Amino acid sequence: MDIIKRKRAQAVARIISKGYLSTKRVYVGMATCEIAAGSKEVMDIFRQAIANGLTDVYLSQKGCAGRCNLEPTVEVVEEGKIPYKYGKVTPQRAKDIIEKHLKKGEVIREWLI
Repeated sequence: MDIIKRKRAQAVARIISKGYLSTKRVYVGMATCEIAAGSKEVMDIFRQAIANGLTDVYLSQKGCAGRCNLEPTVEVVEEGKIPYKYGKVTPQRAKDIIEKHLKKGEVIREWLI
């Protein structure tokens, strides 16, 4: 019985640490074309923010959206709200999305696609 309790506690801790229960989800386009457009650097900005204490955010990658002229793209999905997709996201824009949208709830409308 103790082994089951320990395994369950480990599984719950893993789910929480991966951010699966977060109310905010960020998806960075990481198809080959988006990587060529700079999405790896954008993904690194979000990873660094989470490593430095940004909470309640699940970060993942997504495949090609077929919008090469707008890459890199970042989609922000919040519980109970419509998803927002940002285009032409640079590392600086990623930092602004973190500070304004994720931390303060301010959508940066001029970057939406």
